Amino acid sequence: MRKNRFHVCATCIHFHAEKLDHGMHYSCSRLGYETKPNYTFDCWTPKDHIIKLIEKERGESC
Repeated sequence: MRKNRFHVCATCIHFHAEKLDHGMHYSCSRLGYETKPNYTFDCWTPKDHIIKLIEKERGESC
């Protein structure tokens, strides 16, 4: 099986980044806890622009 290079938390619709005084805070609204942009979970739901990029790479879109 080919690994999807886009499958990381930062490309998921549930990923949220918040800039705080002491640095960035990354969280998943679905899982309800802190995460990192490069983490990968099975519950991944890609953002619309990521879906388009995946389709483009597979040749499924114009």
